[in-house]
Amino acid sequence: MIRPEKLTEFNAFFHDYLLPSQIKNGAKLIGRWVTESKNEVVSMWEYPNYEEYLKIEERVKKDDMHHRAQVQLLKVGNLFIDMRKDFLSPTGIYNVPKQNVTVSGYITNENNETLLVKTYWRSDTWELPGGGVDDEETLDVALSREIFEETGLNVTLDGITGAYSNGSTISIVFCGKCIGGRLTTSDETESVRFVKINSSNVSQYIKRAKFIPRVLDAMNGKCVPYEAFKVRPYELVTRLQGTYHNRKNTD
Repeated sequence: MIRPEKLTEFNAFFHDYLLPSQIKNGAKLIGRWVTESKNEVVSMWEYPNYEEYLKIEERVKKDDMHHRAQVQLLKVGNLFIDMRKDFLSPTGIYNVPKQNVTVSGYITNENNETLLVKTYWRSDTWELPGGGVDDEETLDVALSREIFEETGLNVTLDGITGAYSNGSTISIVFCGKCIGGRLTTSDETESVRFVKINSSNVSQYIKRAKFIPRVLDAMNGKCVPYEAFKVRPYELVTRLQGTYHNRKNTD
């Protein structure tokens, strides 16, 4: 609860002191609202769990910004009448990301053939296998999962061959090799196969223009390193070195 005449000062205090301190230490602001009478402000924050909330609050209290906020409160006087906290548990994940992240793989076998799929919703073209990245899933894990779900094959990845932006979708292409499994279709794929694809015949298989450069870039055999980290504690979980394979298909 706040005094309506203090709303402007309270908003300035929140944005200058409270928000930076919380964000810096790991909190995520979902949104902030004020009632029509301007006497109550509601802020909603998201934390991974209650234990992490306690750790973040502990870091906030030790932060220099927190001490500066207390000094500022003494200068401007009390900006609110009452404050209370409630803790809620999620019933599901409903947020829509501003950017969608997808991954696909230029996967070859021992015969230097490339794995292609034809999906039910894009049956006009062959394409590299892949799909969307789930929440809290690393890119490499997402791609390995998607390839297995779509084709039944297990793969090892070497690195990234390119990153592509298409509207609100960011697409990351990896290169890798098939290491096992049984080639099969799925609920998503009507056809899966290995193809001896090259720069001369790529357009016979890849019918959508936006997909062709991704295949040609990967076909060069150059891939750059990729790393995935987890936080709290900060730790490297995956590193792909990036390699150069002499897999140019120009025949």
